[in-house]
Amino acid sequence: MKKEHILIIRFSALGDVAMAVPVVYSLARQYPDVRITVLSREYARPFFENLAPNVGFMEADLKREYHGIKGLNALYRRLAAKQFTAVADLHNVLRSEFLRMRFNLGPYKVAHINKHRKGRRLLTSVNNKQLIQQPTSFQKYADVLEKLGYPVELDFHSIFPEGGGDLSLLPQDAQRSTLNAQLCIGIAPFAAHEGKIYPPRLMQQVIEQLIAKYPEARIFLFGRGKREDELFPQWCSQYKACVYVSSMLETIKQELILMSHLDVMLSMDSANMHLASLVATPVVSIWGATHPYAGFMGWNQGSENAIQIPLDCRPCSIYGQKTCQRGDYACMNRIAPETIVERIGQILSLKPHV
Repeated sequence: MKKEHILIIRFSALGDVAMAVPVVYSLARQYPDVRITVLSREYARPFFENLAPNVGFMEADLKREYHGIKGLNALYRRLAAKQFTAVADLHNVLRSEFLRMRFNLGPYKVAHINKHRKGRRLLTSVNNKQLIQQPTSFQKYADVLEKLGYPVELDFHSIFPEGGGDLSLLPQDAQRSTLNAQLCIGIAPFAAHEGKIYPPRLMQQVIEQLIAKYPEARIFLFGRGKREDELFPQWCSQYKACVYVSSMLETIKQELILMSHLDVMLSMDSANMHLASLVATPVVSIWGATHPYAGFMGWNQGSENAIQIPLDCRPCSIYGQKTCQRGDYACMNRIAPETIVERIGQILSLKPHV
């Protein structure tokens, strides 16, 4: 009898792939005799490579090696050689649909994600908006597996053992910055779209208030990009408590290790919220154009730690890419820095050393 072997497909954004981790982990633990292979982009390897003994990872470069129809056919042939028995499409876009179509022609059980587009439209509607919690990505991913005959109970804590990742795998500067700090606070102030970014001038006030309240703390600034490269060196020069993480660390795996030793992370509705969630670090998240009701809250993060204000226009977008209807991004500009600092303080008050 052919051994059961599930292919799980999820490309796309870093945060979306990260949200598959608790589901894949739960599947692997509850079905230890089933082989699982996750197909994604190269950056996702650290999420899955040591997740469980029966989980493997395959990377696919869809922009070069497997570009276009010819490339996807080549990718399908590579996948078909693995003798999968079931295919779970957790993405449901043109590329994964093409692969799914090819698998449907063979002896495979195939299922794909339901994106619940109607509920999302009602959530973001300008008129007759309905603020109703949509199924989370975690639940939607689990639903796909149930269609294939693998119901799972989501049971995940962290990709690392108790105590966090191995700090010895970090450069000496990062080790010292972490070990010498009585309190470690992470801040990831940027996101892919303007509607999901708390204004830097206000975030700077958050940093100043945190330093005043917790003078012994180290503040680790997370993010890689042009805006970070311009702003973070300024903040690090102005505030000695600040550390520019990507100037010390090179890989996502290293960032995950560092995140696992934070006392709290402050993030937008962005990938860093999900990365911190994967290592069981509490996250205070800031929501503007988007809303937790869309189903993208980080794993095991409480709704009380989601900072947002009520506006008739919120949420205006599922992913935050739409231009502000009002023109002033009030959803972000009206959030007081004191509100954020207070919420962080409430989390830190539960820490025994604070």
